[in-house]
Amino acid sequence: MKFGIDRLLEDPALRKPLLGRRVALLAHPASMSRDLVHSMDALAGLDDVNLVAGFGPQHGLKGDKQDNMIESEDFLDPYHGIPVFSLYGEVRRPTQEMMDCFDVLLVDLQDLGCRIYTFITTLRYMLEAAAQQGKQVIVLDRPNPAGRPVEGLMLRPGWESFVGAGPLPMRHGLTLGELGNWFIDALDLDVEYDVVGMEGWRPVAAPGYGWPLHERSWVNPSPNAPNLWMARCYAGTVMLEGTTLSEGRGTTRPLELFGAPDIDTRKLLEAMRDIAPQWLEGCRLRECWFEPTFHKHAGELCAGIQLHVEGAGYDHEAFKPWRLMALAFKALRRIRPDYPLWRDFSYEYEHDRLAIDLINGGELLRTWVDDDNATPADLDSLAVVDEQRWLQARAAALIYPD
Repeated sequence: MKFGIDRLLEDPALRKPLLGRRVALLAHPASMSRDLVHSMDALAGLDDVNLVAGFGPQHGLKGDKQDNMIESEDFLDPYHGIPVFSLYGEVRRPTQEMMDCFDVLLVDLQDLGCRIYTFITTLRYMLEAAAQQGKQVIVLDRPNPAGRPVEGLMLRPGWESFVGAGPLPMRHGLTLGELGNWFIDALDLDVEYDVVGMEGWRPVAAPGYGWPLHERSWVNPSPNAPNLWMARCYAGTVMLEGTTLSEGRGTTRPLELFGAPDIDTRKLLEAMRDIAPQWLEGCRLRECWFEPTFHKHAGELCAGIQLHVEGAGYDHEAFKPWRLMALAFKALRRIRPDYPLWRDFSYEYEHDRLAIDLINGGELLRTWVDDDNATPADLDSLAVVDEQRWLQARAAALIYPD
């Protein structure tokens, strides 16, 4: 199959709209061609593209920041002599100076298919700025590695943040190009927008279910996104960032496992199976031990559980990572009612709201976990309504048939 960047590089006709115009690129470390050439280098090598600037989202255009919520600085690219502006440094939205330097913005970002992944918020901010400034935006589309499934509560009004770009569910099932379509419609933006679409993307085909497994190399779009399995788990395991449990940062399998030094994982698994065994379908869970080298519980031996979402034990349609992690929290409340689960800290520059609520786009998930009388059916009834609403809302944004 071909990604958007590959088609743009191969077909001069697709580059005609760029002729005589100043071109900027929004990219990150996974912005690679089929031949593993970074998009900036590939575009800069074309005679018919006047590349004048680069933009980097969270973690930077080069992926220079390993840990979460660490800012990147602007810099001058040493090879191409063009400025690279950080959209995760002094500013989150592009400044007037940044917008003035280009005519058309190419966006080549590998997304993970999850609402809280900040690249989609950066896309929204750039679309809004382009609408205000009369700039064109072209997304060079890439696969959603989590595929088409939809899961989770919709972000509630008033809960917008840098990890909540709008009223989407946790797992939205769109590509970045399709998300651009949805943002433009939802925000009523008057912007010149195009998508250089993929060829041959099959979002429901095994074994990749959205990612061309064995056909394309995986390059980390952010430092703790090391493989496809993490991408499949992420819509659930990202909620661990709002808890005192380790999400595996500081290990070689971040966001595929979770744990802490002071929990009994055997009892936890027993409680999960007792409360809602149907939410454990589609994957295999394994007790494990790990010792983070940085981040939460650094240097401490943690009892943990790893989610295995590969091989014969994986069922793409049955796997529900958001429900699974909600169940883990609920089970921990059962076996350890007073466990200090929710982490109170400044999360993505929000100081007055709990991280778990920002991540979920509201308080519903946390209050369900903490309510002894709340059942899986209670949460399911809320989520199913939101999921069905989203399937209808996203229909007009779709580009690719299943």
